Amino acid sequence: MAGDRSFFAVQARRWIWGAIKLAASQPDDNDLRRDAIVFAPHPDDETLACGGTIIRKVRAGADVRIVFLADGRHSHRRMMSGGDLKAIRAREGLAAAAVLGLPAENVIFLEFEDRHLQGSQRAARQRVVEILRRHPPQEIFLPYSHETTEDHFTTHRIVVSAIRRFHETVRIYEYPIWFWCHWPWAGMPLRSRRNIPARVKRNCLSGMRLLRDFRYAVYVGDVLEQKQAALRQHRSQMERLVPDPRWRTLRDVANGEFLDCFLREYELFRRSLRAGKR
Repeated sequence: MAGDRSFFAVQARRWIWGAIKLAASQPDDNDLRRDAIVFAPHPDDETLACGGTIIRKVRAGADVRIVFLADGRHSHRRMMSGGDLKAIRAREGLAAAAVLGLPAENVIFLEFEDRHLQGSQRAARQRVVEILRRHPPQEIFLPYSHETTEDHFTTHRIVVSAIRRFHETVRIYEYPIWFWCHWPWAGMPLRSRRNIPARVKRNCLSGMRLLRDFRYAVYVGDVLEQKQAALRQHRSQMERLVPDPRWRTLRDVANGEFLDCFLREYELFRRSLRAGKR
């Protein structure tokens, strides 16, 4: 059922969060001061998954940049023209970055067409390689490898491929976005009895992956209001720019439970070390 706030879902969430917080490592001052690039499929992903981490790193003195790969023009394509949406989402990305503490020159738009990033992988990879060489980071943030939407897992693939052509070793932090759309974080719709076993299996696997992979947690409780202020800059995703219920917002996904996953006091990441080409 959508919007699952049942006893079992609530208890599962508490147990998993408790286990993660016990097992996860947290950044020290040196970690926060490392220069970083956040690669986001669309404007809003950077704030949802990494907003608090960006704020803390900027406050610690790190040089942080955001790179948006796709332009978001199709997020509400039946309600507004692609050109207008592209311009709106670019303005929102800059406004959110400013609230996070970044100057406009630290925000890069690659402007590949939303929902067609997979067909532009070679060109996108070359652009990412150029950015890595021009602004060599110590850390890279990118979507989780098991993301379920095309632009997200394609962004992961592009950035990882570019890192192989980069000549430095970097720390990688993978962040979940649509991965949160699994039980117990979001309700599990049971519209078809035939699909129940597959859904149960998929949701169990997601829970195990969460515990296994996300072993790095950044405390953002003290900057959560600033993160929320940045998120509000993405008005096209947070509000109905057109007074029509078909204009879906982030709060509409899973009856609000999806958005709630990004308003917790910790941001979770899968951490690894990648060596570039030598």
